Amino acid sequence: MIFSSAIFVFGFLPFFLTVYYLTPRMGKSWVILIGSYAFYAWWRVDYLAVVLGMSMASYAAAHVALNGTSVALRIWAVRVGVGAILLTLGYFKYTMFVLGGVSDLMQIVGGGGITVPAIILPIGISFHAFQSISYIIDIQRRDAPPARRLIDFLAFGSLFPQLIAGPVLRYKDIAEQFQSRSHSVQAFADGLARFAQGLAMKVLVADNIAPLADRLFAVPAPTLAEAWLGALAYSIQLFFDFAGYSAMAIGLGLMMGFRFVENFDSPYVSRSITEFWRRWHISLSQWLRDYLYVPLGGNRCGTWRTYRNLMVTMVLGGLWHGANWTFLLWGAWHGA
Repeated sequence: MIFSSAIFVFGFLPFFLTVYYLTPRMGKSWVILIGSYAFYAWWRVDYLAVVLGMSMASYAAAHVALNGTSVALRIWAVRVGVGAILLTLGYFKYTMFVLGGVSDLMQIVGGGGITVPAIILPIGISFHAFQSISYIIDIQRRDAPPARRLIDFLAFGSLFPQLIAGPVLRYKDIAEQFQSRSHSVQAFADGLARFAQGLAMKVLVADNIAPLADRLFAVPAPTLAEAWLGALAYSIQLFFDFAGYSAMAIGLGLMMGFRFVENFDSPYVSRSITEFWRRWHISLSQWLRDYLYVPLGGNRCGTWRTYRNLMVTMVLGGLWHGANWTFLLWGAWHGA
């Protein structure tokens, strides 16, 4: 089920919102959790165990990191919790990439290849992993309040408006909203307008220009004009698809009383790569800055270490987008 589908717009969403608004405040997190799990299960029921398992692992790790009886125990809780989430992400997202590379290398040196298992990637696992990791680290740093109720945290982890493709939320940014959030006709209307804007970006622009981009990318020997037209068409498709989805997610959040962070700010007017990443997928850029670039040392350790930290951050950011050599090269290009 996707936001632009008829079953979502005319079936799931009206039913969910009706139940949500008829439910008392203390029960709304249950409605969010059940509704979000139903939304995810529309794709695959069995992979709900992955979402639930990652949420429970991060909740337990953060609890021990905050209340552990010794410093060593608290440190190991963070390491085990973050490690378990990264291993889960790595298994589903990168196993085929790594084993495929090993198989190719073995064939190059004259050995036999290895069988690469077909692993289905759970949708939204990259976003869910980052949200779970940020919760553990924020609690360990005493930078965020722990979830007061397990049901609130599970609802946060599975919140269907942003579960599939972001924006990347942090629990500390919406923790108070789980305790007290306002619902009004004006907020609902604003959310509906934002959802409609995102839906138009997706359906009227992205989906209509996608066939042109696909056709031009399929040309075996494109001319200069065809190459540039294909690149421009894909740039338009990518922006209106991704930014449209983020707009729909923000709009859905408003209709439910949540205020999510903005994720795009006219990125194609940027005058540098630095400015571009302050405007494109803003929630991801800020996550990589706070949980990777700054812990590596940021710009505090001299010029060359700053360059190193930038390259590591951008290369890993590229790899996060997809398990493919092209994403690694793309990340390295932006880092450079």
